[in-house]
Amino acid sequence: MAKAPVLTPQADDFPRWYQDLIAKAELADNGPVRGSMVIRPYGYGLWERMQAEMDARIKETGTQNAYFPLLIPQSYLTKEADHVEGFAPELAVVTHGGGKELEEPAVVRPTSEMIINDYFSKWVQSYRDLPLLINQWANVVRWELRPRLFLRTSEFLWQEGHTAHATYEDARDFAAHIHRQVYEDFMLNVLGMDVVPGRKTVKERFAGAINTLTLEGMMGDGKALQMATSHELGQNFAKAFNTRYLSKEGKQELVWQTSWGSTTRMIGALVMMHGDDNGLRVPPRLAQIQAVILAIKGDEAVLAKVREIGDRLRAAGVRVHVDDRTDVPFGRRAVDWELKGVPVRVEVGPRDLENGTAMLARRIPGGKEPVAIDALVELLPTVLEEDQALLLKQSRERRESRTAEVSTIQEAVETATAGGWARIPWADLGEEGEAELAEHSVTVRCLVAEDGSVPDTDDAPGNVAVVARAY
Repeated sequence: MAKAPVLTPQADDFPRWYQDLIAKAELADNGPVRGSMVIRPYGYGLWERMQAEMDARIKETGTQNAYFPLLIPQSYLTKEADHVEGFAPELAVVTHGGGKELEEPAVVRPTSEMIINDYFSKWVQSYRDLPLLINQWANVVRWELRPRLFLRTSEFLWQEGHTAHATYEDARDFAAHIHRQVYEDFMLNVLGMDVVPGRKTVKERFAGAINTLTLEGMMGDGKALQMATSHELGQNFAKAFNTRYLSKEGKQELVWQTSWGSTTRMIGALVMMHGDDNGLRVPPRLAQIQAVILAIKGDEAVLAKVREIGDRLRAAGVRVHVDDRTDVPFGRRAVDWELKGVPVRVEVGPRDLENGTAMLARRIPGGKEPVAIDALVELLPTVLEEDQALLLKQSRERRESRTAEVSTIQEAVETATAGGWARIPWADLGEEGEAELAEHSVTVRCLVAEDGSVPDTDDAPGNVAVVARAY
């Protein structure tokens, strides 16, 4: 009888494969409240690496980290009409505290534009206070009707940036800089994920924004996933909170603002874009463990050698874990590390020691080959960079091969329904066509210019709508 696969094959049931992998790679578990999530240490390690990479990029812009309260007075959310309307269905509201009914209910933070703007209005007095650049790493709560681990949970982790500027141009340029130099750079160069940068339509725009910039990735089943967004808020929140500054000319002016965010959804994207039927494939630049050194048997010489190899690789800058748990069968350990997607396994047994070699297993392209133990320190950094580049190449090839140029709404629906993306001129689609697509659970993921750049306006000549089904 054939051995049952560890994971449901992607081709048989992609959602079940995803759930299997989240559980068996020990990334997360369902929390006790519907829609909540427990992130397990291996999954949280991925988030910590994402945080570190993005935090460094965010700080390079001059932005500083701060922290704002989780509980927000309900009255704050009524100050900007579009914003409160956009978030009202997702709000969790605290009505009692300390055994008593609260005089004013408190909203559990769905996003922080409101509370941060309240403080911006106090902190900004003069043009000398601008630009004001703030980011926070926090949790938020948006009550989710159809939860799915990492992709849609009622509570999730994220970073949210909020900035105030003296002019529209400064705010516009800063939002674009975050979009491309922080988010896109991180996704391409660390996550190894091909993404399409674009502009959201009015219907898909963030509540209260005048423009939303997005990065869209194609998952393994052809659906789109919104990866991160950067918003131009215009002066909508400045008007609501009377956030003004004294200009050099001595005039009271409203500030111009941005907000931008990325979330633990990126872990779900990592699974669905790079994972295969054997488990995760973690990009080497992201991986908290880039190489695991496995002792095949509990021979003292073998144990000493795997520890030595670990020390030498660690000294060379490789993030290493030595697996010397020889009381656990080797096959089981190898399968576990494959599920977790560690880029490289170095396997050492008594026979390998005799030959001065180790078995090198590469998770991303697959395959095994014997290599000289003395060559590992020089070889592994090159292998890791090759495999990092391969993931990006594969994700780009998938998107390009499954994206079709179409001219009608019907063709767009057929392409999206079949598990691909469609590109259709926005002039041919428009808001009426966008509404028609929605009847088939298909959305305009973003607008791009003919040359693939991000258009300056919604109705710029030559704008192309990228259309897909999405998570």
